[in-house]
Amino acid sequence: MIIISVFLLFFILLFSFLILIPEGKDYREKRLELKKARVEYRQYQIYHDEIMENFKDLQSKNRHSITAFDAIFNPDRFQKQNKVYFSTLTLSKIKRGKDDDGFAVYEVNTSSHISSPKNFYDFLDAVNKSDWIIGVNFPIDFQRDGEMIHSSFTMKVYANNRDKNRTKDFSKKR
Repeated sequence: MIIISVFLLFFILLFSFLILIPEGKDYREKRLELKKARVEYRQYQIYHDEIMENFKDLQSKNRHSITAFDAIFNPDRFQKQNKVYFSTLTLSKIKRGKDDDGFAVYEVNTSSHISSPKNFYDFLDAVNKSDWIIGVNFPIDFQRDGEMIHSSFTMKVYANNRDKNRTKDFSKKR
């Protein structure tokens, strides 16, 4: 019985020092790593939630601009919507400029007759609220033409690349 007891004691000590203690140490290290990872995950989750909230807020505030990038530029519709600001409004030479960060850029030459500069500034306000993303380029040339003012300027229309064929078809018609 004593021999069996000594053998079991020796086996328990050997088992403890060779298997249990190293495994326990490994377990504690992994538990600390997991705790650090959970803290880091919570920090990233808080950061993600803040960014997502900011994103949703910006998305709702700028819904008009976001949908405007997806709108296909229709020159006839543009003329029809903005004819009220001008006596005459003509668009010509729609050409595709270089792509800019995944968006197609079109340059449009515009000439018009207006009765006062106020009409032009009303037009600029309307462009900001239009269905497209349009940048009016400077210089804007104003010349007196009797009682009217002749203006000419270029615009850049920004759209998603998926409307390439639509605008190319229009420029071929002109």
